[in-house]
Amino acid sequence: MQHLRKISIISLFFLLSNWIFCQENAVQCSKRTKQHSHTKSNTLSISQIAETEKYNVHYYNLNLNMTNTSTYLSGTVRMDASAKENLDSALFELFNSLTITDIRVNGNSVNFSRNQSAVTVPVNVVTGDFFVIETDYFGTPPTAATNPLGGGGMTHKRSQTWGNHVVWSLSEPFSAYEWFPVKQSLKDKIDSSDVSITVPDTCKAGSNGILTSVDTLGNGFLKFNWKHRHMIDYYLISVAVAKYVEHNIYAHPAGMNDSILVQNYIYNNPQTLPYFLSDINETATFIELYSDLYGLYPFADEKYGHCMAPISGGMEHQTMTTQGFFEKTLTSHELAHQWWGDHVTCASWSDIWINEGWASYSEYLMLEYLYPAEKAQHMTNVHNNVMSQPNGSVWCLDSLNESRIFDSRLTYDKGAGIIHTMRYIVNNDSLFFAELKNFQNAFQDSVATGIDFKNHMAQATGIDFDPFFEQWYFGEGYPTYTLKWKQDGNNLLVNISHITSASNVTPLFTNPIDVKFSRQGLTDTTIRFNINSNNELFTLENFGLINSSISIDPSNWIINKINVIVEDNSIGINEILTNDDLVVFPNPSNNSFQIQNLTEKAELVIYSMNGQIISKKYISPNETIDFRNFAKGNYLLEIRKNNSIKRLKLISTN
Repeated sequence: MQHLRKISIISLFFLLSNWIFCQENAVQCSKRTKQHSHTKSNTLSISQIAETEKYNVHYYNLNLNMTNTSTYLSGTVRMDASAKENLDSALFELFNSLTITDIRVNGNSVNFSRNQSAVTVPVNVVTGDFFVIETDYFGTPPTAATNPLGGGGMTHKRSQTWGNHVVWSLSEPFSAYEWFPVKQSLKDKIDSSDVSITVPDTCKAGSNGILTSVDTLGNGFLKFNWKHRHMIDYYLISVAVAKYVEHNIYAHPAGMNDSILVQNYIYNNPQTLPYFLSDINETATFIELYSDLYGLYPFADEKYGHCMAPISGGMEHQTMTTQGFFEKTLTSHELAHQWWGDHVTCASWSDIWINEGWASYSEYLMLEYLYPAEKAQHMTNVHNNVMSQPNGSVWCLDSLNESRIFDSRLTYDKGAGIIHTMRYIVNNDSLFFAELKNFQNAFQDSVATGIDFKNHMAQATGIDFDPFFEQWYFGEGYPTYTLKWKQDGNNLLVNISHITSASNVTPLFTNPIDVKFSRQGLTDTTIRFNINSNNELFTLENFGLINSSISIDPSNWIINKINVIVEDNSIGINEILTNDDLVVFPNPSNNSFQIQNLTEKAELVIYSMNGQIISKKYISPNETIDFRNFAKGNYLLEIRKNNSIKRLKLISTN
């Protein structure tokens, strides 16, 4: 799901209509904004939710009567389920303003009870038994704004820009029950679904999957029958009804013998399709790109598509996104959700990063591959938005607060920013993108947490991502770096320190950092420094003379600010590498050494002088450390004990 980032204006003729468009969606055209009318919780109690978890849903069949000028609907919804334990009843949700006229269990009408939105029916089944619940109902869904893009689970609105009346659904995160009987559980994905919508014959009705037929019913009505044979989460089932025209294109991902249909339902205003035509057509290019990066489009045997609705962004309904307009970052964002959010879905709303962080980073990847001149400014804008406030984590503690779940700064931009940093830490794009495909395969048709992704990448790369996730995913804030340097003959001393913007929560960021040096008579050099504390000193031996030109994180991989980069002739190895009573002996050494005067067990970290960790272990007093396999040169020893750090210099003569 994404709100408006920006919209390009292609002719003076449309300046006025674009102004109206922005008023209609109550957003600024210059940036993506989030609008949430209020905080909304799932209406069921904990005990009622526990009742819904006693069965699994396998299939939905929605057979609805709708129009494009009112949210009033009627029809029948069938739910096929199986018991996870012996059950005498089953509970599902339906908004209490919708009137139920009959409920049938396995074809037989039954008595039922309602407690606000909770509907309970008798089922009398044992573990493993399948049962079918059919609910006949009618009514008008609530009109209060209950979803992050405005409106309710079902909304009617007239587009001020194009004049079309539209009725559309938007169920994320808790609003599906406002328009159909449902079990709202992320972890219980539905095996398949059918959606049939009867509408006036001047309208079209879009939904998930393949349009198997359009039945002419007479008396001015058509029935659109959609079939979806992939697993789908409850909030991704959708309908949209309007006077549409259909515009179809095809994508041709590499390695696929067939093509992928991109089926677009566009307002029948004769100016709408020409206005957005090139942007719509580019969807095929995006499908081909993401199929290469993430694996083949997950629903290639059915379709991808769009239904227009007057919303301030888009909603990634599986195989048929509901979208307010067409612009490359919005369209690519919603498409990327088909992998990140639909094919693999967040296991809880606390882990919405799996959906929105990845869809947001996919915008950057689209620019990187297709519009490379725009990628740098895009990431700068992302970082600047994150740093507009000093705190906040990607992980969402309040998973019932819609404003926090869909927070633009934290969920979307910081979520995208930390993926960019993970890619930098992996430092191998072939491996990184191969593991994105492998992750999609491992969690396909299922749900995942942020920790699932962390563990997957750690196992694949051999990198310990625990500190990274503690600091960047669960932690808060960002670092501000200070770099001091001193020329010592042909050597260069570099002191890198940092403070953090939310030091009470995250006092330290241990991600590596790149520093670019301009050297006299030599090529510019970028060195990656490993950071393990808030204050680090490095010696670059025989580095040459620099031109007083140094930049930190020149490629903008890290969300960070720069305090100052300055020459400081007062810095030196003895200033930071305080020996106190600890002594390395012998020094120089060619085979082994000890830390003399060490009185208790401590952690020893050995660095090369460019900051690379050579060894890390715990040592005891009087323990001899084998040094025979270390190359000749200078090393930095860091002894960590009693919440303090002591640093010593060792010379190897091997």
